[in-house]
Formats: sequence, C-alpha cells, structure tokens
Amino acid sequence: MDLSIIIVNYNVKEFIQNLLESIKSASLNLKTEIIVVDNASDDGSIELIKQKYPYVHLIENHRNEGFSKANNLGLKIAKGKYLLLLNPDTIVKEDTFEKMISFFEATPEAGMAGCKLLNTDGTLQLACRRGFPGPWASFTKVTGLSTLFPKSPLFARYNLTYLDENKTYAVDAISGAFMMIRREVYEKIGGLDETFFMYGEDLDLCYRVNKAGYKVYYVHSTEIIHYKGESTKRSNLNEVKVFYEAMHIFVKKYYSGSFFLLLFLRLAISIREMFAFFGKRKLVIISVLTDLIFYNFTVFLAVKIYSGYTDWETGIPDYGIPVIYTIPVVVHILTSAVLNVYKRDRLSVLRTLGAVVAGFFVITSLTFFFKDYAFSRGVVLILYFTLPFTLGGWRIFSKLWFKAGVSGEMSFRKRAIIVGTGDEALRLANKLRKKKGATHR
Repeated sequence: MDLSIIIVNYNVKEFIQNLLESIKSASLNLKTEIIVVDNASDDGSIELIKQKYPYVHLIENHRNEGFSKANNLGLKIAKGKYLLLLNPDTIVKEDTFEKMISFFEATPEAGMAGCKLLNTDGTLQLACRRGFPGPWASFTKVTGLSTLFPKSPLFARYNLTYLDENKTYAVDAISGAFMMIRREVYEKIGGLDETFFMYGEDLDLCYRVNKAGYKVYYVHSTEIIHYKGESTKRSNLNEVKVFYEAMHIFVKKYYSGSFFLLLFLRLAISIREMFAFFGKRKLVIISVLTDLIFYNFTVFLAVKIYSGYTDWETGIPDYGIPVIYTIPVVVHILTSAVLNVYKRDRLSVLRTLGAVVAGFFVITSLTFFFKDYAFSRGVVLILYFTLPFTLGGWRIFSKLWFKAGVSGEMSFRKRAIIVGTGDEALRLANKLRKKKGATHR
C-alpha cells in the first residue's frame, strides 16, 4: 500500500463528497486506502459514504471524540508506506499525492511534510508553514511586530512570512489540514496526543518529529484548497476557547522546565486570547460605547432645548451633573443588554427602540424615589422623544453607509412542525433545538 489517507469527518457532507471525488483523480497511479473516521455526524455524511463510496473504510464514532482521538483510530488500522492526515474540507490536486511521495523518496531526512495550503481566493494559508511558539515568536505575535514587519526574519518567525512561499524548505511545523508522515516515523513517535481535543495536536506532532531527529518540510510544488473551519462552524464548540486551551497545554507540556518562561508564555497566550475574545465582540463594544456617547449628547441637548424655550433658570445643580450623565445611560445600557440589543453580528434598530421605551419607564419610576434628582419632567420627555432618532439614527447610518451589523437582519423567524415519534423525527428535533436562537414548544 503506497498511501493511507485518514480523514476525520464531522457534519461536512458536501465537503467530504468533493474531497473524495478529488482523491479519486489524485490516486489513479497509486495504491491507496481511504479511512474516514466519523465523529457522530447527523447531516447524512455516513449514509452518503456508504452509498456512493463503499470502498472507503468507515469508522463510526457514537459521539464527537475530537480530532486527535479520531485520527488515532484511523492510524491504528492504516497499512500504507506513507500516512496522510487530511481535513474533510479540502480539495487535492491530481498531482498532489504523487509529488509528495516523490519528495519523500528524494529526501530521506524528511519525516513529515505538508504541501501548500490555499484559501478559496488563492492566497496562502499562513498555518501551512510556521515556527514553534517560543518566547520570542510569541512576543512578536502578541505585540503585532510580526504583522508590522512580515518580511523580517527577526520579527516574523511564527508564520515565517519572510520566506518565499514558492520554495521548499524545512520548517518547525505544518498545518494539521494536510500532514503526510513516513510509517517508520509514526511507529517510532506514536500518533497524536489525545490530550488535545482539537487544535494544537498538529504542532505537538511536529515537535515530536523534530525531537526524534527527523525534519518537517513545507513543499511548494503542489497545493490543495482548504475551506478552513467548516467542521467547527457546525459544532457547538467555542472555537476561540478550545484553540487557546490547546496552546496552554502545548507550552505546559514543553516549556514547564522553566517557571519564568512558562509564566511568560502562558501570559502571552492569555493576552492573545483576550484580544481574540474582544475581536469577536468588537461590534458589541463599539455599540455600547457609541450608545454612551450619543445618549449623553442627547441629555445635553435636551437640557439646552428645555432651557432655551422655558424660564427654567435654576437648571441642573452642580451636585446633580455627575449623576445625570452616568445613571440614566447605565440604566439604558443595562436595559438594552436585557433586551438583547447588543449582538456580535448585527445592529438592531427595533430592539433599541424597545430599550428606549423600557428605559423611560425605569427612569421616571426612579425619580419618585429620588426626589433630589427629579429636576425636570420636561427634560425627560424631550430626552426620550429624541433618543429614538439619535440611538436609532447612528445604527441606520452605520448599516446604510458602512454595511455594519447587517448580517441576518433581514432574515425572518421560521416556524417548523415535526410530526413523528421515530428516530429520524427525534434527530431532526434535537438538531433544531441546538440551532442558535432557536425556541421550541
């Protein structure tokens, strides 16, 4: 057997079908076996493989065992001279397998190798050749120096962006989306570390290959397309949390010999995780800050309007100014949060208007209990008459001008009735319940 191809599948039916078709064309001159380990998919993947690809060796897990454990199940029964760990959301070229095997035959020091990975737009995926996250590489990554100086060998060690992507060379690590390894190397170092559920296991395997005295290579002469993260999108996993947990496991495993080094690396990972967390929620943060600015601007405007058209000479006393510009806006932001105004992917005008109405009743109720701060009902009326235009206005402007927060805004809630008591009906009902934002009776 020339090549054993191990694929871990989870709810990517259309992608794995495309991959298996591309493998057909790439295997014409080779003796290959395909092992698919399915992590309890419920999208019809198993039925598709059984029906259209009966030659595939299918291992069916009854739950999601994770990437490492599932790959190890495939590796244990593989018979090939070369072993390939391949993601299901990839498409290989007709010459990929032959060129990779030819490279191994011509490069005896190569223990493991990966080819060029491309995004759907043809750009290079940086993860297909990278350095280990040592102290300096981690520092430059966290501080953004690697992005600021992508062509510098000093600052761009993590993603190796200073190296020519159209040349072949030894690297620290390659991507788990495509990892080809010699059988003798696998038998010497073992499979993936099952401590890693997903992410980090490829970095760990590369580290062990290097430690065993072999080299890991990036091979530029052939490429595959990688639709990155498709399985993760179809799971309930917190991708950011799982990824950075894996990084913590990696540094603890290999850098625990030095307390200060371990502390530095874990701190760097935590900082990077914090940036990733806020990056995913930047629309929420921007919305809260913009509401704070526009709300207090509207308070200022309401006071000026009321003072200009009435004989309200006393105005707001000095002791009341800090309260007037903090408590009402805090009430509004909390009310908005309760009404789910702040979302990561959209700006909701209608929910904002609902929060304004709810906030009006909360503020007017509070003035009955705190008489010293009930300065003018007229100001309150002007404020809450104007807020829909200011708070709703900036959202409408952002949606129309910057196309910000329009994801899913025009979609309508759909209702579905499932009639039945069989296994298929229960499967569909459970799948619908797990969908984000779904409600059921």
